[in-house]
Amino acid sequence: MSTIAYVIAGSEATGGAGLQADLKTFERLGVYGVGTITCIVSFDPKSNWGHRFVPVASQVIADQIEAATSAHSLGVVKIGMLGTPDTVSTVASSLALQPWRHVVVDPVLICKGQEPGAALDTDNALRTEILPLATVITPNLFEAQTLSGMDTLDTVDDLGEAARRIADLGPKYVVVKGGVGLAGDEAIDVVFDGQDVTVLRAPKIGDERVSGAGCVFAAAITAELAKGASVLDAVSTAKDFAHAGIVGRITTNAPFTAVGWHDRP
Repeated sequence: MSTIAYVIAGSEATGGAGLQADLKTFERLGVYGVGTITCIVSFDPKSNWGHRFVPVASQVIADQIEAATSAHSLGVVKIGMLGTPDTVSTVASSLALQPWRHVVVDPVLICKGQEPGAALDTDNALRTEILPLATVITPNLFEAQTLSGMDTLDTVDDLGEAARRIADLGPKYVVVKGGVGLAGDEAIDVVFDGQDVTVLRAPKIGDERVSGAGCVFAAAITAELAKGASVLDAVSTAKDFAHAGIVGRITTNAPFTAVGWHDRP
């Protein structure tokens, strides 16, 4: 019987991030992927590759979740970009209809295609309705600073403190990703399990962000949890997998690179 992982996230038309990257990650890690689309992001090549953001109607999202959870016995889900308060509420209500072994949240906050007020409403809804459901949450530096309320995140100790504060919002495990934004030669992530902080390190590969790296990282955690790994083991495997994808990143006609695809490390 196939191991199945589920993702609820946005579609990203270039294929480098969002649901497309999630499903590719599941496949590479030997997991059958099922996905529900919450919104569509299509970068605009005629306008400096800005975001064009189109939400999917709440009823359509609910219908997709109903179909996926009725067809498959799903126990592990990744939550990616939701995009609107209505979508957040729809997903939270749908998730509440059954128990979940693990809920992995990649907390996509302000989207460049949204008005600031609407984006803030979405962030607040995510904080109150989705974060308490999370087994694991994987914020980057900006997201961790926003969710923790800290002024700056400049050191590894700062990452740990941010993780502790975010855990107070409900998630059982918090993984704060230092990435290229933290000074130094290493890409550092910290994992807070409610008691202890574990530090994971890898060499930085360049100084530019790679599109889809966060999506791939959270999706790899989800795949490993679906296969029965512990959270810490899943995070460690996901860091290795995402790092290998960054090493093998691909260039595109857009002004950003995307995670490359490879055999699992």
